Amino acid sequence: MPFPFLLPTTSSISFNDYFSSSTHPSLPLAATTARAVVRDCLKRHKRIPPASQASNLPTVLAALNEYVPLLFALDAGLSGTSCAGEEIDLVLVKELEVEWRATLSTSIPGREPARTKLKSLENELFFALSTLAYLHNLQARAQLHTLYNATLPTPEQRATAIGAAMKSFLDANSIHTYLCNRAGQWHTQPVAADISISVLGALAELTMAEATLITVLKDDPYPAVVLEDRNKQNKDWMFKGVDIPKVRAHLFARLCLASAEHAAKAQSMLGRAAKVDESLTRYADDLRRTAKGKACRFLGIDAELAGKTGDGIAWLRGANKELGFLTGADEDKKASAFSKLKKDFKEKREDKKIERGEGWGTDAGKMEEGRVVDFLMKKWVKENDTIGIQTVPPSEPLLASMPSGREYHNPKPFIIPALEEEAIIRMRAPPDAGDVSFEGNEADSSDDEEPPGEPVGAFPGTKGEYSGGANYY
Repeated sequence: MPFPFLLPTTSSISFNDYFSSSTHPSLPLAATTARAVVRDCLKRHKRIPPASQASNLPTVLAALNEYVPLLFALDAGLSGTSCAGEEIDLVLVKELEVEWRATLSTSIPGREPARTKLKSLENELFFALSTLAYLHNLQARAQLHTLYNATLPTPEQRATAIGAAMKSFLDANSIHTYLCNRAGQWHTQPVAADISISVLGALAELTMAEATLITVLKDDPYPAVVLEDRNKQNKDWMFKGVDIPKVRAHLFARLCLASAEHAAKAQSMLGRAAKVDESLTRYADDLRRTAKGKACRFLGIDAELAGKTGDGIAWLRGANKELGFLTGADEDKKASAFSKLKKDFKEKREDKKIERGEGWGTDAGKMEEGRVVDFLMKKWVKENDTIGIQTVPPSEPLLASMPSGREYHNPKPFIIPALEEEAIIRMRAPPDAGDVSFEGNEADSSDDEEPPGEPVGAFPGTKGEYSGGANYY
């Protein structure tokens, strides 16, 4: 369950005021127009209700994909490298100044962070690419949301959603890794924590952890079984039992442990970063716990398939400990009725969030994994008490003997998007005298506020009587 990133917004600028080109004079104008479209899309996306924002992601993504190649063309002109086989002569008139809202930085509770003033084209490039990576994460989040809806997806729909989400994770990872490597060449730390090397490295580790964990989800039947068991509209239990196929439990456990290692690295990097939103650090810890709990569950399944039900129960107790839930006979006795009621309340609240499509999965799937562990715990304890009667060993020695993680994905490099040859040729011509760059339809305000509506407490239609600065109180 990916982190619910907030897309940043930005101020309006004109590249014509900062750059000029003798070889491609239309390039600054084209970049200004493309950036204005991105700015408008980001501001409109922010005003859409959270439950409806997923359907607007392709629009914002298309605008950024149009803008990023132009941004790299400007960067190529400043650095003296070629773009689409052509040399771009770009002159810096004055230092670029731009504002971006840093959404991963700490802010006053209840208020969004203020815009951060940045200088240089490098910071503009980093924020644009970071926003593109956030979009890929949000697209993966939208795909995974279909797996937890009230309407259970078919196996084909499930495979398609997981495959699309995995591609989005890997695309986001390639962007974060590229930015992290590029930030390593800086001599000073940036003003915004969002583009610091610690945060970028942590985001690269988080996306790789999620991409590895979703590989297990593709062939893990237990979350779907638990979800189907909770579905009130399901009537299959009346005429058939639950059919759970066998899984490659030991291999899945090692993949989950590799995911937990990536999440632990991300948590460590975020701990070293300054002024980072606490929710992101908490998410990294929850993702590490979820991956470690899944690994314990799969090792328990591997033991149960080998006929060692007692060891399997011990592994499940270890999974609950890794997840942070109470477990074991002694701990169950100490658990009060209030704590169990509190856990049920959290689960129902999470179900409501999934139904609304807003604010769900901020615990990185920890609550959902706890449900799967509880499902298997009840099943195996009942079988062991009535049939097997095996001794359940303590879970601590088992946790200490966990195998090493195994990587699944090879990180793919980020391919810098280049302008098409025809586009770069058209920019050789100077702009017409009547050509004016599009600077956006959205009003530019420091707080990104919507135009004020009716005054509070006013009778509808009397807005004009309250304007003009008069104090009626």
